[in-house]
Amino acid sequence: MQFDSTIPSWQLGHRGLVAVFIDGNNLFHAARFHNIDIDYNKLLRVLLGDGRLLRAFFYTGVDVGAERQQGFLLWMRRNGFRVIQKELKTFYDGTRKANLDVEIAVDMLSLAGKYDTAVLVSGDEDFVYALNAVAYKGCRVEVAGFRSNSAPRLIDVADFFIDLGEIAHLIRKDGDHPVDYEMPSFLPPSHAGQEPRTSAGHGHFAKPYRDPDSEGVQEFTPIRDDN
Repeated sequence: MQFDSTIPSWQLGHRGLVAVFIDGNNLFHAARFHNIDIDYNKLLRVLLGDGRLLRAFFYTGVDVGAERQQGFLLWMRRNGFRVIQKELKTFYDGTRKANLDVEIAVDMLSLAGKYDTAVLVSGDEDFVYALNAVAYKGCRVEVAGFRSNSAPRLIDVADFFIDLGEIAHLIRKDGDHPVDYEMPSFLPPSHAGQEPRTSAGHGHFAKPYRDPDSEGVQEFTPIRDDN
């Protein structure tokens, strides 16, 4: 991929081999808070910048009973992402969640030395120690997220923070394309007092998987509970 000169110049020199680690659930809720539907192909191109892609990881929880979620994940796999998934667990308050922090941290550390730049797409403060450990191995570490949803300590330990809110026009879906899918949605703990939603009820996909060569395949659409 070639460097796009329209992207803000947050790269300092040649970034070499780039590994991207996307905390899918964290990114989805932050993007929804900012009312942005993300085009993951565009996001990957922006995060890559002038570098060469080593690997792009996407971490997410899945509901094994919601078969149509697999359409989204299949599309991700066919478009250059390595999907790491974990089954959702139901907690005492009805919240359903899958924590993949350990998987993300282990992958970042185990691959350190094989990439020059690590880009973590998350605002979770739990990754501060892992980012420091990667930086101590001589790798450049960047954090991408929405500033208002990103922990200040996480921003501070990064060599550079990419504010997705400032480049939303570069990563959002085009409004003139048909939409097919929605990123699986999971109930955050702050909503525990509400009726629990699961990805089987809120994150269904509108249509079955289409061939990735078809027009508009990168688009997704939400199916609301009241539909």
